[in-house]
Amino acid sequence: TSYGRIIGEVGSAMMLGGNIKWHTRTITTAITLETGKGDFALGIALGVILLAISLLLNIALSFLRRRAAD
Repeated sequence: TSYGRIIGEVGSAMMLGGNIKWHTRTITTAITLETGKGDFALGIALGVILLAISLLLNIALSFLRRRAAD
């Protein structure tokens, strides 16, 4: 199920967001394209950055939610 969601998300990002380098390329499309070109190191590095952003955002929102509940 998660693989299908990933493919759907990347496909919709490529269709809606476009793929013009330095203008409309999103991080998910960049990961897909770099991996497709064989540059796995850059694809993994971008994936780690994406995971770090989502982790930091979740931690910040959890902190704000706890603070608002007090």
